[in-house]
Amino acid sequence: MIIRMKGVSWLVGEARILRDINWTVRRGEHWAIIGLNGSGKTSLLNMVNGYIWPSEGEICVLGKRFGRYDVRDLRKKIGWASSSLQEKLYVSETAEEIVLSGRFATIGLYDKPRQKDRERARALLAYFQCGHAAMQPYGSLSQGEKQKVLIARALIQNPRLLILDEPCAGLDIISREQILSLIEDIASQASGPAILYVSHHIEEILPVFTHVLLLRRGEVHSRGKTNEVLTKKNLTDFFEIPIDVRRRKGRAWVRMLT
Repeated sequence: MIIRMKGVSWLVGEARILRDINWTVRRGEHWAIIGLNGSGKTSLLNMVNGYIWPSEGEICVLGKRFGRYDVRDLRKKIGWASSSLQEKLYVSETAEEIVLSGRFATIGLYDKPRQKDRERARALLAYFQCGHAAMQPYGSLSQGEKQKVLIARALIQNPRLLILDEPCAGLDIISREQILSLIEDIASQASGPAILYVSHHIEEILPVFTHVLLLRRGEVHSRGKTNEVLTKKNLTDFFEIPIDVRRRKGRAWVRMLT
């Protein structure tokens, strides 16, 4: 079991941000999480990482039940790449140093990396076609290169769970498809991590994503196998406007009918 949430809610004052979430992610599954702004996606991810605690309900991640396990140790088994992380990183650090900081789960590189850590960082950068940028300041990289470096940073610990929070945000169509191709390759690896892919965009859901969770106003609207969730009828109900769905090369593309 990768994730199990049972009756999970999160309240901030009088506001109920997440409501009665029941969700299970099993080994071998890759999930896309789709929701509009304010749907609770970020809160859900923060809960999986143990940064916030459920007000109600029970949560287990990688077989560890919250409240009975040190979540700081758990986070070492979770890789997280988020576009919001870019704002916190030190832009003067090299791409290699950014990747290496993921080894210690720190913002900034304070510990001295071992040689094998440096070799893995360089191998990951080469895999993401950023080997040429290893010694360049992170702040000088293109947006697409920055996203690749963030994903490499998330992978350096060989995590069991990889969370990709809007990794294609702000990218042009060519850079987006390059990132999606690399994610597809990672998801296709038999020994790779389970992936949670968070986005606003249905068309980014690759064929390798076995399941989809639709989150609306802090509640699970629907969840299940990708082809069963991404239907015209279900998406019309989810978005609350008429939606048409076309499929091309295993991906669903939507357009409004209004």
